[in-house]
This record gives sequence, C-alpha cells and structure tokens, in this order.
Amino acid sequence: MKPGTGKDILPSVPASNLVQRVLASLVLVPVAVGITYVGGIAFLTLLALLSALVMAEWLGISKPPISNYLRRALPVFCAICVAGLALEPPAAVAGLGLGAAIFAATAATEPRNIWIAAGLVYAGLPAMALAMLRGSGFDGFLAVIFVFVVVWATDSGAYFAGRSLGGPKLAPRISPKKTWSGAIGGALAAILSALAFAYLADLPALPILGLIALGLSVVAQLGDLAESAVKRYFGVKDSGSIIPGHGGVMDRLDGVVPAAVVAAAICIAHGGDGELASRLLRW
Repeated sequence: MKPGTGKDILPSVPASNLVQRVLASLVLVPVAVGITYVGGIAFLTLLALLSALVMAEWLGISKPPISNYLRRALPVFCAICVAGLALEPPAAVAGLGLGAAIFAATAATEPRNIWIAAGLVYAGLPAMALAMLRGSGFDGFLAVIFVFVVVWATDSGAYFAGRSLGGPKLAPRISPKKTWSGAIGGALAAILSALAFAYLADLPALPILGLIALGLSVVAQLGDLAESAVKRYFGVKDSGSIIPGHGGVMDRLDGVVPAAVVAAAICIAHGGDGELASRLLRW
C-alpha cells in the first residue's frame, strides 16, 4: 500500500522509518530495563555515558565559540559529575552547578556561553535525578521504570494517535507535526500504562499514581516541545543519528529529561523517611 492513499494508519510515515523505530526500541528497552534492574555502578555508568552523549549533541546543535579541547572536555565533565554521585553526592551536584554558573557568568561577554550553562544542566541534572531515584532498593527500580513507562507510553500514544487522528496542531511554530489529538492520546496512554504497571507491581493508591502519571506525561511532552524549539532555533532537524529511526540521544530522551527531574521533585516534596523512590510510589 502506497503512502498517502488515505487507507494507511500512518500515512505520512515511511514504513522503513517505522520499522527502524520499532527495531531500535526492541533493543534499547530491554537493555534499559536490565541495567536499571542491576542498578549500582552499572546504572550509574549508563547515566554518565548518556549525560556525556547528550552534552556532546547539545554542543553540536548550539555550536558555541569554544575550542575543540573544551568541546571534548565538557561531555567528560558531565559524565564525571554524574559518576561522582557514587562517592560524594553533594560535591558532584555542586560541581555540576559550579560549572554551569561559570559559563552563565561569562555570558555577559559571550552570549552563547549561556547555551553551555544550559547544556550542563540539561545533560547532568536529569541523570543525577534518575540516579538518586534508583537508589539501592527494589522500590528504586520500580520508580525508575514507572517514569520510563510513562514517557514511553506518552511517546507511543502521541505518535500513533496523532498520525491516525490528526486534527488541530499543538504548537505549529515549534513542531508542525504534533497535534492535540496526539497530546491527549499520549496522556491517556501514559495513565493507562502507569496504572497497569502499578497494579502488576502491587502498588497502593492507584488514583494518585494515575495523577502523577498524567503530570509526568504533560512535562514529558513539554520537554519534547522544548527540544524541538531548541533545534528549530538553530536550524537542526535531529540532534544526531546514533539511534536508527529516532535520531540522536537527545531525541530519545527529550521526555525523560523533565520527567526524571519532576519525579525526583515529587519525592522530595512528599517528604517522609525511607528510600527516596518510595515517596513517589507509596502514598
């Protein structure tokens, strides 16, 4: 069946691209879940690597006027800060913040340095949030997977609902292909998937977890739009090409970035004793 005949479920998406997306997900999802389950150094190493790749892509998009040495050093710096959580969490967080503050302070003389500061926060803070959320207990594993399930369901639900239903555009100046039907479909898919996961994991307070899933879905979609706005500002289509069918690492993690930070913030706001992740899951 040829695209554009009106009979396709996804008329504007090349079949080869969809196949690539599915195949890449079939590889990446089990790897992500497996390493999250193992936790510890393995999970922290993955987060450090991802933060370095995100920072490298960010610099590739924004192209600040820095030396090649600094262009290579900044991703390594991000990875070191994330990995430093294993030894001295306060110092690791402070190091990342200090690095961002230094570049933000020099933006008065070189305005594009503000993009470096933003990139350090964008690449490092979500990785740190996920590391703290994971912790060492089983609730940490469940909490991180809960965030992943919400974001993955949001992406898939928005993709299929938007392509099949169409309708009014969500933010045409930022991302012309996104629709309100996709946004609503993504949110509904996130809520249903999160509730199914919570039920299977025997978690209490399903209505509250459903509301949390809705909130995380909304911020995940805002993160997607924010990344699209950055790419559009710099005239870039994809952040990279490392993941077949998806683009770069930033393109794959644009929803996880804000969702991870908000999930950690919910844990902190909830308060109480015990593992941080338990404050997200148990009410």
